[in-house]
Amino acid sequence: MKNFSLDRYTVNCSIMFPDTPLLERPRLAKDAGFDAVEFWWPFDSPVPSDPNVDAFVSSIRDAGVQLTGLNFAAGNMPAGDRGILSDPAQEQAFRDNIDVTIGIGETLGTTAFNALYGNRIDGIDPIEQDRVATSNLAAAAVAAARIGAVVLVEPVSGAPRYPLTHAAGAVAIIERVTREHDVHSLRLLADLYHLDVNGDNISAALDNYKDLIGHVQIADSPGRGEPGTGALDLDRYLGQLTDNGYDGYIGLEYKPTTPDPFSWLLRSATST
Repeated sequence: MKNFSLDRYTVNCSIMFPDTPLLERPRLAKDAGFDAVEFWWPFDSPVPSDPNVDAFVSSIRDAGVQLTGLNFAAGNMPAGDRGILSDPAQEQAFRDNIDVTIGIGETLGTTAFNALYGNRIDGIDPIEQDRVATSNLAAAAVAAARIGAVVLVEPVSGAPRYPLTHAAGAVAIIERVTREHDVHSLRLLADLYHLDVNGDNISAALDNYKDLIGHVQIADSPGRGEPGTGALDLDRYLGQLTDNGYDGYIGLEYKPTTPDPFSWLLRSATST
C-alpha cells in the first residue's frame, strides 16, 4: 500500500469498531493514532433531539478529532434503505435534515456531507424520483456552500434498487443539478470498493472525473475488509489519485476482520 501518513486518513466510525458503542468510537480512533473521523447518519431520525445532537458533538470534541465527513439521514440502513433523497414522501424530512446536518458541520468544522440517493420505489415514476432528488441536492448544496462545504454523491454496491452504480451516473446527476439550479458545490464520492464491485472502470473514472472528486473511501474487494485482504489494487489507484492532484482525506470504510484493523498501515510503512 502507498505509504501515506496517518493524517491523510479519516476513520469511518459507523463501520469501524463495531463492538463498541457508537459515541465511544472517536476516542478509539484517536487512540489508534488518527486525528480525523467520519460518520454515516448517527441518529435514528432525520431530526434528532437536541440532547442527542449535543452528545454526538461532545463525543467528537472530547476525543480531540476532526469530523471530516457526515452523511445526511439515509433511512433504515440495516433494513436496506440507502437514502431518502429521492423519495417524494420524505422530501420535507430531508429538507429538515439539511438544517440539522449542516448545523452539526458548522459547529465541528466539517466540510463534506454525503447524500445517499435512495432506492427506486415501486409505484413511483423514476422521473419523479430524480426530480425530487435533484431539487433536494440543490437545497443541500446551497446550505453546504454557506459554510464552505460540499455535498457528495456516491455510487454504491449491494443495493439492487439503488440507481447510481457507476461514477458516470453520479456525475450525470451532479451535472444536472448544476445545470438546472446553478449550484457548484456538489462532488463525486469515489468509494473504490463500491466502484470495483459494480464493475466500473476505476482508472478511467479517476482520470475522467478528477476535477469532481470530493472524497475517496477505501476497502478491499471482494469482502470489504482491510486493504490486503482482497484483490483490489488500492496502491495503484491511490497513486493515480495523487498523480491527478487529489490531496484530500482517504476514508477507511471497511469491515474489520482482525483484532488490529490498522495493522496493514504498519506493514505498508515498513515495506517502503
